[in-house]
Amino acid sequence: MDIPGGYVEPGETPYEACVREVREELDIQPAIGRLLIVDWAPLPQEGDKILFVFDGGTLDDRAIKQITFADNELSGYEFRSVEELDDLLIERLARRLKAAATARELGEMVYLEHGRAVPTE
Repeated sequence: MDIPGGYVEPGETPYEACVREVREELDIQPAIGRLLIVDWAPLPQEGDKILFVFDGGTLDDRAIKQITFADNELSGYEFRSVEELDDLLIERLARRLKAAATARELGEMVYLEHGRAVPTE
């Protein structure tokens, strides 16, 4: 399992990439809200990555019914609770999404490394 996402294209901002990826992968254009998470996520085989998670809001029934998989990158979708993430996702993605849910609830933006909060002094 995964979430919609992808790479920032040349000349594109991370926010613009988020809007584009949701449109390309789900064929919908919900209002994308504020930045919730920035996560430094290095992978030996791919190098250092900086990942951004934006608030996608709450989809109404109309938007949900419009979801299609235009680019065939995804084949389905599910809405799951935060409590289920550890059993569904790789560990780092689960940590990142749980942190995003907390950041949304608290009205914060959080910086992570490897999906973990960085201790502040």
